[in-house]
Amino acid sequence: MNRDTVTEGGLTDHSGPTDHSGPTDHSGPTDHSGPTDHSRSRPAPAPVAEGERTMLRPLTLADGTEFTARARESRELHQPWLFPPADARAYAVWAGRLIGDEDRAGYLVHERATGALAGYVAVNNIVGGAFRCGALGYGAFAGCEGRGLMSEALGLVVAHTMDTLGLHRLEINVQPGNTPSIALARRAGFRLEGFSPDFLFIDGAWRDHERWALTQEMREAAG
Repeated sequence: MNRDTVTEGGLTDHSGPTDHSGPTDHSGPTDHSGPTDHSRSRPAPAPVAEGERTMLRPLTLADGTEFTARARESRELHQPWLFPPADARAYAVWAGRLIGDEDRAGYLVHERATGALAGYVAVNNIVGGAFRCGALGYGAFAGCEGRGLMSEALGLVVAHTMDTLGLHRLEINVQPGNTPSIALARRAGFRLEGFSPDFLFIDGAWRDHERWALTQEMREAAG
């Protein structure tokens, strides 16, 4: 059975014209030859937020080569929790939806000192009206984990989505064994709201998830 695709903290669809639970198609050609080139051939969009060590900018279709190379380099780090797109076809579908759908947004995290692509954050299932909520999925790339970069970046995402996009609530759904992701959610001020057995279909099976959330009131109370 094909894998469903997830990012740390949330579900992401790489599978073509289906919903967030569809199978991944990694059937396109993948080039593993030669050293990885992390350079960009065209100017990147301006950052939406900057911290002391990281900056956050919208992802684009042109980021596919760099992103998929970093995803392949990070497989040992990511699995069994994360399955970000690792070839051009999967990336085009995934990024296209984050860019084109009104209820989603996607951001890349860059280390300011080096310009390296450190990770990514997807905001899925954005709902307006009386709810004003979104679900976060995220992941660090190899060499950038455990250094506090994603902690700062997640704080930038929280500020941007609440202060600029006007969301009131953010959610993160995490498998109980994914302790780094749970620790990141906790450091960002999210609270554990519940446990959902058989919550999402991931890597061939229904997986239990913890449900974490942050509201604007919680953020204000924390200062």
